[in-house]
Amino acid sequence: MPRDYVHESLSHDPIHGYIPFVSKRGLPDGEVSEQEVIDHPWVQRLRQIHQLQTAWWVFPSAEHMRFQHVLGAMHLASVCIEKWYESLANVCPSVPSRPYVETLLRMSALLHDVGHGPFGHFFDDQYLDQFGITHESLGGVIIENELGDLLQGVRRNPNGQLQPLEQLEPRQIAFLIRRPRGGRDDEGQPDWLVKLRAMFSGIYTVDNMDFVLRDAYMSGYNTRAFDLSRLVHYSFFTEQGLAIHARGLPTLVNFIETRANLFRTIYFHRTVRALDLSLEEIFPETMPHLFPGNPLEHLDEYQLLTESSFLVDVGRWPRSEDPELRALGERWQAILTRNVAWKMACERTVNFHSSSGERTSIFSEPSLVEQRVRAQLPESIRDLPMAIDVAKHYHRPSGPLPAGGQNFLVDPARSTPVELSDDELFRQLPTSFLVFRLYTQDHTHDAALNAALDAALGGVVDTKTNM
Repeated sequence: MPRDYVHESLSHDPIHGYIPFVSKRGLPDGEVSEQEVIDHPWVQRLRQIHQLQTAWWVFPSAEHMRFQHVLGAMHLASVCIEKWYESLANVCPSVPSRPYVETLLRMSALLHDVGHGPFGHFFDDQYLDQFGITHESLGGVIIENELGDLLQGVRRNPNGQLQPLEQLEPRQIAFLIRRPRGGRDDEGQPDWLVKLRAMFSGIYTVDNMDFVLRDAYMSGYNTRAFDLSRLVHYSFFTEQGLAIHARGLPTLVNFIETRANLFRTIYFHRTVRALDLSLEEIFPETMPHLFPGNPLEHLDEYQLLTESSFLVDVGRWPRSEDPELRALGERWQAILTRNVAWKMACERTVNFHSSSGERTSIFSEPSLVEQRVRAQLPESIRDLPMAIDVAKHYHRPSGPLPAGGQNFLVDPARSTPVELSDDELFRQLPTSFLVFRLYTQDHTHDAALNAALDAALGGVVDTKTNM
């Protein structure tokens, strides 16, 4: 069957080349195009939220937005299911048609970040957490309640058309974008849908495969961060779940290590974390002036709350007639001009090869480290203003993590697939790493602080000092 060029449009992307999507031109009455979902205000809003929440202040070329990322993730959903659908159908006979599965995955990838607020994950921790929600749970509500009718009308993707009795279920999209919470959160869901969840919350997903490529490229870290084609080629579904053949395992390990290096060099950059510290101090005072409360109760207002609106509002506050707003605005002006109050004095990076090692490390109690450091300082500077930052990354998933138990290894030397975490090569990777940093307001006492930190830690980790 020839390709349906009439209903197809292309978006050019520096990472994936041309990204096809279904346009609204010439579609039957009542059918919704992918373009209409892409153009919806909830999705277009992502044009105004940076992909790198504060790192774009440090890496000048990394100005890309979450909108480009979700389009890339949508494209990767098609790339993956083209290779993986046949294996899924072999182990799940009740799976719907490939056009249904592909459309479901494309819409899930497009909408997986729809609940994000200004500064991305930072907003989860500093604002949404007080209401017991995340951008994923908020996104699920938006998908079902705000976009549900629209999504049910989508009947095709660039590679195929749904069967006559098939209709997208928004609740399935909401299920796919939420990370597993443990227990029985997948109870009642069809087996094929549970297996597809690994494409959004497993070790390698349409989300993180895109952002590793995109963030590496846009920041200047690497123009081809890992071998996407080989990783997809050696992956398929088994009865246990999404699996990778032993021949593809070195490529997966390279992907995991590349992602970890992005955390070390980009997301956890010392100035990026200093900006985060400054934002943490000012955010609780700022948000009551910008938003009325729980976004679930104010969805219309939340749709209008973006990074662009946020930065424009706080940028005007220094001229406010309200003394409180004016004072807040002056503090924001310092951040907006990168006049960051906190300067890194010293840094330690520690790799953990077991979750118990991480829990028992002194770094699991930052306040205790600070207390010990202050005790080692000369009395004249013992009360020096100081901020402790602990940036932690799970290098490879272990059982309790959302990605744990979702990916498997097929090795011809073994009779059945095994959980990937059981593989010897995989176990050689650290379970996690953390970067511990001590910040002060200038570099006057860096040497004394490094010596005090060494004494407090007993010299158990390598030293990295600020240059």
